[in-house]
Amino acid sequence: MADETALLKRLRELLRERSVTRGDFVLASGKRSTYYIDARPTTMSGEGLTVIGALGLARLQARGWAPRAVGGLTLGADPVAYAIATAARAYGVALDAFTVRRQAKTHGTGRRIEGCFAPGDQVLVVEDVITTGQSAQEAIAAIRGEGGTVLGVLAVVDREEGGRASLEALGLAVDALVSASELL
Repeated sequence: MADETALLKRLRELLRERSVTRGDFVLASGKRSTYYIDARPTTMSGEGLTVIGALGLARLQARGWAPRAVGGLTLGADPVAYAIATAARAYGVALDAFTVRRQAKTHGTGRRIEGCFAPGDQVLVVEDVITTGQSAQEAIAAIRGEGGTVLGVLAVVDREEGGRASLEALGLAVDALVSASELL
């Protein structure tokens, strides 16, 4: 695996170049902020996917997490999950991905969780950015409601605004590849 220190440095650079905007913003939580982190221009870029996949895999292995699959609430979690699953495959690690819809489909199978997920699976919830932790909590509730076990939460960025604490209050370990303070 590539040098983790170099990969973290590159991830911070990518996020600063592509994903951090300064100004006056209203966040999903309703709070105002002088900066906005839209991780998607990083998480959906070829280089970002490569870097995040390798770092995410290294982090889950360092934490001792051995999930059957990784995923979270669409749309932010999707590229993160796919990147980690792809990196795992490249290193011979069995790991799949799934997506949690905001609402169950009203047609076909009516599923809320799509992809490689089955009741009883141990999974890792991933996020692009944790602010309040609400998106991860929604994914966790859906996964638990479908009979899955959540091992923890891994984010690309922690905005350091209470989301980690709210998820840890649910009894879950939380990790982030970078923090907002490292980017600003």
